[in-house]
Amino acid sequence: MEHMYQYSWIIPFLPLPVPILIGVGLILFPKATKNFRRIWAFPSILLLSIAMIFSTELSIQQINSNSIYQYVGSWTINNDFSFELGYCIDPLTCIMSILITTVGILVLFYSDNYMFYDQGYLRFFAYMSFFTTSMLGLVTSSNLIQIYIFWELVGLCSYLLIGFWFTRPSAASACQKAFVTNRVGDFGLLLGILGFYWITGSFEFRDLFEISKNLIDNNEINSLFLSLCSFLLFTGAVAKSAQFPLHVWLPDAMEGPTPISALIHAATMVAAGIFLVARLLPLFIVVPYIMNIIAVLGIITLLFGATLALAQKDVKRGLAYSTMSQLGYMMLALGMGSYRAGLFHLITHAYSKALLFLGSGSIIHSMESLVGYSPDKSQNLVIMGGLKKHVPITKTAFLLGTLSLCGIPPLACFWSKDEILHDSWLYSSIFAIIACSTAGLTAFYMFRIYLLIFEGHFNFHFQNYSGNKSSSFYSISIWGKEGKKIIQNNLTLSNLFILNNNKKSYHFWKKTTYGFFGNVINLTRPFISITHSFTQNIFLYPRESDNTMLFPMLILVLFTLFIGVIGIPFNQEKMDFDLLSKLLTPSINLLEQTSNNSEGWYEFLTNATFSVSIAFIGIFIASFLYNPFYSSLTNFHLINSFYKNYKKSSQEIFWDKIINFIYDWSYNRGYIDYFYEIFFIKSIRKLAELSHFFDRRIIDGIPNGFGITSFFVGEGIRYVGSGRISSYLLLYLSYVLIFLLIYYFYFI
Repeated sequence: MEHMYQYSWIIPFLPLPVPILIGVGLILFPKATKNFRRIWAFPSILLLSIAMIFSTELSIQQINSNSIYQYVGSWTINNDFSFELGYCIDPLTCIMSILITTVGILVLFYSDNYMFYDQGYLRFFAYMSFFTTSMLGLVTSSNLIQIYIFWELVGLCSYLLIGFWFTRPSAASACQKAFVTNRVGDFGLLLGILGFYWITGSFEFRDLFEISKNLIDNNEINSLFLSLCSFLLFTGAVAKSAQFPLHVWLPDAMEGPTPISALIHAATMVAAGIFLVARLLPLFIVVPYIMNIIAVLGIITLLFGATLALAQKDVKRGLAYSTMSQLGYMMLALGMGSYRAGLFHLITHAYSKALLFLGSGSIIHSMESLVGYSPDKSQNLVIMGGLKKHVPITKTAFLLGTLSLCGIPPLACFWSKDEILHDSWLYSSIFAIIACSTAGLTAFYMFRIYLLIFEGHFNFHFQNYSGNKSSSFYSISIWGKEGKKIIQNNLTLSNLFILNNNKKSYHFWKKTTYGFFGNVINLTRPFISITHSFTQNIFLYPRESDNTMLFPMLILVLFTLFIGVIGIPFNQEKMDFDLLSKLLTPSINLLEQTSNNSEGWYEFLTNATFSVSIAFIGIFIASFLYNPFYSSLTNFHLINSFYKNYKKSSQEIFWDKIINFIYDWSYNRGYIDYFYEIFFIKSIRKLAELSHFFDRRIIDGIPNGFGITSFFVGEGIRYVGSGRISSYLLLYLSYVLIFLLIYYFYFI
């Protein structure tokens, strides 16, 4: 066991050879590297799989030994300063390593097909491997300086991945927004690190916890300054984990490819903030007011994120706000001191949200295979509908992920979310009411997304192509670029509309990239074509993704179904002795908490019944509003004449205003982006313009004025000094005359 711990430092560096070799290959052998680009998916997955096996074995050793292993080595030493590098293997490191590697492997496997036709295929895998390296280095760090180094590398990788399709203006703006927003939190984190080094004289976690506790117990430090430094450390987590008010970068991060969104939202960037708070929780517990601040920001974030997800039209953006809300649950749990519940929800949410994002990628992949669908349309929930007939496997996987996030038993998120709700009742009844209400909102907006995508009829807007002249359309690219213009010769497309399900009257065959149109180029995905023997009509419809994309989703389905087992107690009298508690025993002992939960089975079932009932209420309301059977009853074209002759009461008008306000609030992102635009961006620009004016007109104007004055004086003197005696005599006599006149008028 000791031998294994000694070599655990290699875990973060296992994925690193891939980006190095890809970079060297592109420099030395660019043509060969690009021609054999698909072989790089294999080493990426293989090396990350080795890291996963290593992390799993370390977790097993942690459960058996209940110990924390830390190794440090001196990097620089002098009389005043000593900096050490090392690594720490404890339950938190093991949990995060398994999350990063398992989700990372599935995302890489999925990406091999998803990014197959993209010109940046090699760049994508290089970024992804470097991203996992940075995150693994972050979770194994043994001191604050190492955490900050890898923290910045994670931010750099997120910048590169979010802006992967940097030719899109929206993607370029999104990565800049994410980078700048995270710099706010990172600057606070740096100040907090420096402040604690000034207080304790060390960057190591153990020294930090022990010295700070002793200083507080002996009343040897200003508590306000200590609280300020702790809050500055927490601001780093606020930005990385998209907590209010530094959450604005998260929905715009959806401009990157969907596999990147899955990795960021499940196990890497947003999980880094939760990891940091969990790592520093022994410090935050002894510092006054910090735990309350963490809990308050968590409850605000979970409610705010849920309300913003209610009316989003972009499927990925809706899932992004869902992630924000669930991160609020985790932060609330850590702020309440529920260390186990927070990490448990981090685990269950990671696999469920990865499943949802990969499912959304499969849906987008299918929608973009339709001729005439742009990336904006393929993610628009309003245009979707009725896809359950065409993508049944994706539909089942997405439904299970939705049910899990809603907290429906026995799926994964039910066990962790229910534990957080139970602990919130013990902490504060107000917090508990907000958390339970948000659970209902979660069920509502998640089923809204599901129903808009899969239920009802396929909302394909037909296009007419006719005439003898060559008609043209644009190919659809899911790989971040506008498709090349495709010329269709000698073919008339008329009435391009939705596929009729009466398959007996049609003849099916697959058409590959170059098989159907005469000179079609860059048709990125094959599609199904159906023609009738008596007509020229051509039908296009979504189809299920390839097996290489479905396989990771099916593995994530298994995780979603069974990962909650690690937190289910096996003692029938008291809720304890579960696998997760055994793993977390060393960390719980460090927090001076008890690992047993006093909640019995009867109380557990009572609380579970209450939380599940709230979730079903949200599901019922979403079904009533968005299920085709119920929503058809409120179609305006069916009851428009009734509304013309119907006068609403004041109470109905009041409720309409409330509903419209909620919709506008959600659709406009709570107006936070507008607030930042007005009070920060425009204010800074005005200040910059004022500074520029002051610099040009005042700072530079004064010396420039002296220079111009000297120039004109010199020019005047140059014309006076001509070298002629007559001119000098004339000037002399003029001065004498002026002097005599002045003397005469003023002195006589």
